[in-house]
Amino acid sequence: MHHDLKLDTAGGETPAFNMPHDDPDHPHSLLPSEPALRVKALETILTRKGLIDPAALDAIIDTYENKIGPQNGARVVARAWHDPAFRAALLQDADAILDEMGLNGRQGEHVVVVENTPERHNMVVCTLCSCYPWPLLGIPPGWYKSDAYRARAVREPRKVLAEFGVTLPDETAVRVWDSTAEVRYLVLPMRPEGTEGWSEDALVALVGRDSMIGTALATPASEAPA
Repeated sequence: MHHDLKLDTAGGETPAFNMPHDDPDHPHSLLPSEPALRVKALETILTRKGLIDPAALDAIIDTYENKIGPQNGARVVARAWHDPAFRAALLQDADAILDEMGLNGRQGEHVVVVENTPERHNMVVCTLCSCYPWPLLGIPPGWYKSDAYRARAVREPRKVLAEFGVTLPDETAVRVWDSTAEVRYLVLPMRPEGTEGWSEDALVALVGRDSMIGTALATPASEAPA
């Protein structure tokens, strides 16, 4: 079942909760879930037996979380920016397009692409756990799974976006999409100004992971990697 939550952010004051997305030493208010504890215990045993190197494991996780994974989604976004026909087909039936590209599979069986416009900014959360389009974005970041993000993204999305450095015009509505085991969402960010005539490969460099979750905008053309 689809859960798209349209938020009314007007009203009284809401308690502030810090999110760990900018602070790697943020203290957790809750113990890790049982699966997380099992994974940590297994990692500890394998490390003590000398079967794995924690530094190498961290490097592998970082690669899949921040490099390999998000590049798949970035290619999809760049192609949508570059090819209007592809963009239209992607918005109409993302599953068919992603299947053709070989970007479907476990944790990405059904994906809906939602497009940012000057009138509407989309933001994705999973209020129950951490449902996330793995084939497109890799491993979900820690802050996406945090209790603070999951609660506050629904209740006060504009404040959360501001903490990520995104301030939107008052006339831009914010729509929050709740990912589930049945459907996952990918945000198609707005194409940066000044990129007319850019190749698809050049556009890929402007698409960051967070822009496809909706907690960031695409990188401006002036800040494109050399």
